Amino acid sequence: MPAKLPVCAFILAGGKSSRMGQDKAFVELDGQTLLQSAKDKATKVASSVTVVGPREKFGSDAVEDVFRNCGPLAGIHAALASSSCELNLILAVDMPRVDPGFLRMLLEQAAASGAIVTVPRTSDGFQPLCAVYHKSFQPLAEAALTEGRYKIDALFTQVPLRIIDEREMKQFAFDPAMFQNLNTPAEYQAAKARSYDR
Repeated sequence: MPAKLPVCAFILAGGKSSRMGQDKAFVELDGQTLLQSAKDKATKVASSVTVVGPREKFGSDAVEDVFRNCGPLAGIHAALASSSCELNLILAVDMPRVDPGFLRMLLEQAAASGAIVTVPRTSDGFQPLCAVYHKSFQPLAEAALTEGRYKIDALFTQVPLRIIDEREMKQFAFDPAMFQNLNTPAEYQAAKARSYDR
C-alpha cells in the first residue's frame, strides 16, 4: 500500500464559527491550530490537500463556495467541482481527534467498494464531514443546493454507500468519539483539559 493514496483531500474551514466566538480554524490545541492539525492528518493519506474557505483568510490556493452561506454541503460541492480526483476526502476543520489511521481505512474502503460515498456512522448518526465522496456526487449536491436543500444526509438515499459503523470501527480499535467537534468555548476548554491529562 503506497504511503499516500491517489485521492484529493479537502479541509472544510469556511464556517462562521458563531458559537465559538472566534475562527475555529485558528484555535490552537496541542500546540497547533485546528487547521494545521487537519492538514497534517490529511497530508499523511492523500496526494493533495486543499482548504475550502475564503481566500482572504486561507490564501489564493483556497477553494471558495459557489453557493455562499449554504452550509457544509456547499463546501463539499465546491471541493468536488474543483477536484482533479475521483475520490475525495472531506474533513471538517474542527475534528481534532480524528485518527489518521481511520482516514486511511476510510479511503481504502472507498477505493475497494466503488461506493459514491464512504461514510462513518455512529450512535449520533452519519458523520458526513469525515467521509470520502466520489466526484460524481457533485451534480447531486449542486441540484440540491439549487433547490435550497442543504441537508447532506438526505442525499445519501440516492447513491451507493459504504457505511463504516461503530462495530466495525471498534473491531479495528478506532474510538467513535473521535468525531466529536469543537463548537463552543466550553468544548474547546474541555478538549484542552483532555490534552493536559494525557
